[in-house]
Amino acid sequence: MEYHIPALLSETIDGLNIKSSGVYVDVTFGGGGHSNATLKKLKKGYLLGFDQDEDAEKNAPDDERFIFVRNNYRFIKNYVRYCNFDKVDGILADLGVSFHHFDTADRGFSFRFNEKLDMRMDKDAELTAQEIVNSYTREKLIDLFYQYGEINNAKYLTEKIIYTRTSSKIVTCDDLRTVAMACLPNNVQEKKYLAQIFQALRIEVNDEIRVLKELLRNSLDLLNPGGRLVIITYHSLEDRLVKQFMKTGDFTNEIEKDFFGNSKSPFKLINKKVIVPSEEEIAINPRSRSAKLRIAEKI
Repeated sequence: MEYHIPALLSETIDGLNIKSSGVYVDVTFGGGGHSNATLKKLKKGYLLGFDQDEDAEKNAPDDERFIFVRNNYRFIKNYVRYCNFDKVDGILADLGVSFHHFDTADRGFSFRFNEKLDMRMDKDAELTAQEIVNSYTREKLIDLFYQYGEINNAKYLTEKIIYTRTSSKIVTCDDLRTVAMACLPNNVQEKKYLAQIFQALRIEVNDEIRVLKELLRNSLDLLNPGGRLVIITYHSLEDRLVKQFMKTGDFTNEIEKDFFGNSKSPFKLINKKVIVPSEEEIAINPRSRSAKLRIAEKI
């Protein structure tokens, strides 16, 4: 089974605008698809690949131009400096969950398998999805399901979870699925509802929104003028953050302007319209359907 099929591969590599002697960072190395394509464009340049999952390290290429960093990309600034690079020419992030995680049953990412609720990208981390559903307060559960899963009946779902866990722990994916199906709204498909619930838990387990914000802020300090920030998102929460940041340099929609009314955004948008997979790509790789690519250049 292939570890992961990278989405929008050619569009992503084109978006990086790779210089043969440049320094680049792939913060979501995974199966190495985007990294290997980047290396083909480099001669004397370097590529750092981040991944906190020990399984991904097995995919690291034996190439002197490549540096694998087994850690969360929230530490990108520290490692770039540790590797003696002051600035980089491109940062790439493919924020989707890899095929490997969805298809490895015991990682607990998918409701297709009846395994223990886990969802940790870093298997050494402490917080699991099981701990969240069994120990979080009513207020915290409602908030994460509403904010991270965009679940309209988050309060009702939470009440069912709390009622269930008072008599028996919610341990497996099937345990959670049983609770969820008792809350399924009439106008929502089962798979979509379950996907929203599992997405919310995964985001919380891995602190994904906070980490993404840190990456975006760090990109301002790390990118050379003309350097590219290239990010693929898979749900609206991430995409809104990326879109806002590339447009304004922060997480609001307000663009700061100078005395003459000119934009003071630190980025130039390379694609003002989001790039999505072609029908041909979706036919080959159905999981790429929700991918959205945005590209910005540091001014």
